[in-house]
Amino acid sequence: MIRIHVPATSANLGPGFDAMGIALDLWNTFELREDPAVQGIAVETRGEGAGVLAADSGHLVVRTMLEELSLHAPFDVRSAHYRVICTNAVPVGSGLGSSSTATLAGLMLARHLLEPASLNSAAGRQRILARACEIEGHGDNVAPALLGGLVVVAMRDGQPVAENIPMVPTTVTVCVPQLHFLTSHARAVLPATYSRADAVFNIGRAALVVEALRRGDLALLARVMEDRIHEPYRMPAIPGAMQARQAALSAGAIAVAMSGAGPGLIAFSADRHAQIGEAMVQTFAEFGLTARAWTLQTTEQGAWMGE
Repeated sequence: MIRIHVPATSANLGPGFDAMGIALDLWNTFELREDPAVQGIAVETRGEGAGVLAADSGHLVVRTMLEELSLHAPFDVRSAHYRVICTNAVPVGSGLGSSSTATLAGLMLARHLLEPASLNSAAGRQRILARACEIEGHGDNVAPALLGGLVVVAMRDGQPVAENIPMVPTTVTVCVPQLHFLTSHARAVLPATYSRADAVFNIGRAALVVEALRRGDLALLARVMEDRIHEPYRMPAIPGAMQARQAALSAGAIAVAMSGAGPGLIAFSADRHAQIGEAMVQTFAEFGLTARAWTLQTTEQGAWMGE
């Protein structure tokens, strides 16, 4: 049996569009077991996504694993006898990197079957990160999920350059409304071009968000977690999101951003986490959406294999 653990992530962090994210102490676990009773590959999902996600080779974990295996050698799924068990704590379609956990798990399972030692080498994990970025199209979720902590990532000559920035451990509040908000739609609402002023606005603030998180400086974070690249276009598409952000600020949050492409929000504060979460949940309810809130710690631990 092989077991992979992958954390949730919150990407963008306001102005860091497609370039940075943090790992959160909320985990999905993926097991690969040989099972003679299975013809091919069967998938069992427990927790988040149970009864919704595919139960066969159409599941993202299995699809990714099979595609990775096929790049190195022919693989006949009909001759396989595997059961994949996904135990999910990360809500699906939330903006907390659920799909990134599945992508990374699929790649890590494939690499374990092909070359087990590569999972423990820097070169092997860099290959996994490169493939994950290729599959996802950007690295702001998969990089912190793989490496842990606060990660800034950029592409150079088709390869990711990712740096883990040491940061003060931070408690955040995340709130996720029950809304089918496809990443493809979240991309489609963005403009094709931006002004120089908007680009400069985000560049400076992204650098300062990193510095604020590195130092644990919430006062600085409150001044710079602003965005002109994606939030002004995405947030109005989520009923109640702008009002939930204001409710969180009124309840004690010092900064609130969309988590990834949404529909979830992430709020930073020194305290009052439960009250902030409840304020967002209640506000979404006023707009007809059921929402859930979590109080989470950031984690320096990235994806790992073991019990």
